[in-house]
Amino acid sequence: MRYLLVAALAALPLAGFGQTAPSKPAKVPKGSYPAAQGFDAAGSDARATQLADKVMLAMGGYQAWQQTRLLGWDFLDGSYQLWDKQTGDFRWQKDSTVAVYNLQSKQGKAFRNGRDISATPDGEKLLSRMYPIWVNNSWWLLMPFKLKDSGVTLTYKGAGKFMDGQPAEVLNMTFKNVGVTPDNKYEVLINPKTNLLEEWAYFPKATDAQPTFRRRWTGYQKYNGILLSADRTDGKDGRGLGHISAFSTVPAGVMQNPKPIEKL
Repeated sequence: MRYLLVAALAALPLAGFGQTAPSKPAKVPKGSYPAAQGFDAAGSDARATQLADKVMLAMGGYQAWQQTRLLGWDFLDGSYQLWDKQTGDFRWQKDSTVAVYNLQSKQGKAFRNGRDISATPDGEKLLSRMYPIWVNNSWWLLMPFKLKDSGVTLTYKGAGKFMDGQPAEVLNMTFKNVGVTPDNKYEVLINPKTNLLEEWAYFPKATDAQPTFRRRWTGYQKYNGILLSADRTDGKDGRGLGHISAFSTVPAGVMQNPKPIEKL
């Protein structure tokens, strides 16, 4: 499981904590959406950015994504998290352990069985990991919405095939000076029939000839106006994300609760 936790520590920027800030307030072409400030427009090509626009539209559209405030999901290690895109509050729990953390201030508290352990070695270690945990775990849920984020270079690789042999259009996604591991590269495979990202391949370095893994991105369902995908299998292991939810508002008392909560 180690590579699943650290391999995808990709370049998720903090532009508005997911409320992707457009690089310019100017109008964008119909069917397009504004790139985040710092998106590598010069290094990206038109075919790739057009496909990114189609993906966003297929996922529910830019406005629906902007109006989504709270996201919840189980990660592959058995943890459950909630992220408030508006405030940057991130809440993580696993078994009896809870961390409440703010991605902007980089401050938070850790609890076990409702008791504050922030000042203990275990608590300090957990809190030091909250930012990279958010980067990694949210990337595995939200990558299709991040194709034109800050620091991203997006290029069209050409026609390809999914693991099952069906045709796909392939994008290369690389990063410049952002995130936890900016040397990563992803191949993003898009279904030309649905315009949905339905598979990805992860390369620890952009120069690597072969990916470390290739996994499906299927099992889409609609949550509060946007599509999110649960399936992350390699075709054999059956892994995926659970208890996915999306809301326009945040239930009172949830984000700072020091005890494990019922999953939304």
